[in-house]
Amino acid sequence: MICLRRKLSLPHSLFVRLLLTTFAAIALLGSPAACTAKTSSPSPAQPRTPSDVVREFYKAMREQRFQEAFALTIYKPAVEGLNAEEMEILRPGFEEKAAQIPATVEIMGEQISGKNATVFVKVPVDVSSPQVTSQPLNLFNSSGSWLIGTEADAAEVTKAGRRYFLDALITEHEGDVEDILKRLVLWQGVYIQQHGGQYGDFPALIKAGMLGANVIDPKLSGYNFRITVGKDGKTYVATAEPLSYGKTGKLSFWMDQTGLIKSIDNGGKPFKP
Repeated sequence: MICLRRKLSLPHSLFVRLLLTTFAAIALLGSPAACTAKTSSPSPAQPRTPSDVVREFYKAMREQRFQEAFALTIYKPAVEGLNAEEMEILRPGFEEKAAQIPATVEIMGEQISGKNATVFVKVPVDVSSPQVTSQPLNLFNSSGSWLIGTEADAAEVTKAGRRYFLDALITEHEGDVEDILKRLVLWQGVYIQQHGGQYGDFPALIKAGMLGANVIDPKLSGYNFRITVGKDGKTYVATAEPLSYGKTGKLSFWMDQTGLIKSIDNGGKPFKP
C-alpha cells in the first residue's frame, strides 16, 4: 500500500521561529523518565520567570489546554479569537504536538538580557543517543510578563490575528491536495495495469491497496475528494473541494487522466472547467 501520512502537525511555516525551536525540543526530549522539573511553580503573588513560563507552556500543551498554552506565547492573538468550530479544525495539529511532550521537562538554566531571555531545555542529541544538549528557547518581556517567542515575530502574529493559524493550515491543506492528485496519477497507473486498463474510483483504489482511506479523510485532509470514472473506464476526473470554505481550504481542484491539475477559488463549489 502506498500511504500518504497527512501532516497532522501544523505546517512548518506555521510554527517557524517559536514552535520551530519549542517543538524541536519536544521532539528530542525523549522518554518522560528522562526529564524532571527541578524548580517549583511560582506562587500567585510572584511574577513568572522565563523558566516558569516555558515549563507552564509545556504542561498546558501536554494537558491539551491549548488556549492557556498559547496565551504564554506570541501566538495568543492567533487563538483568543477562534470560535469553537475553528478550534476543532486546528485541534488535530495541536494534539499531535501535545502527544510528543513528556510528563516533565528539565530546565537547564536561563539567561536574561534586558527585556529578552533565553531558556535552555535539556534534550538528547537525538532520540537514540544518551548524550544531552540544551535547546534554547527565546522569550521577551511584554508589559511585565514573559512571552515565548520574539518581539519581531509577535508583531506579525498580531497583524494576522485569528487568521494566522487558519490561513497557514489552508496553505498546508491546499499543498497536500496537489500532492495527493500528483500521486493519484501513479496510483491509477498501477491500478489499470492490474485491472485490464480500467481506471478506478477512490473506493476501488483503496480496496486495491493503492492508498489508505485516511489519505482522503475530510476530517484529516480538510477536503472532499471524488473520482468520476468514464463509462468506458478509460478516462476519469478527480475533484476536491474544501470541507469548510475559508477554514480548511479556499481552492477547488480538478484533474483528469492526463495529470493536468487546475484550481480556482470559487467559494468552495466544485470546479467545472
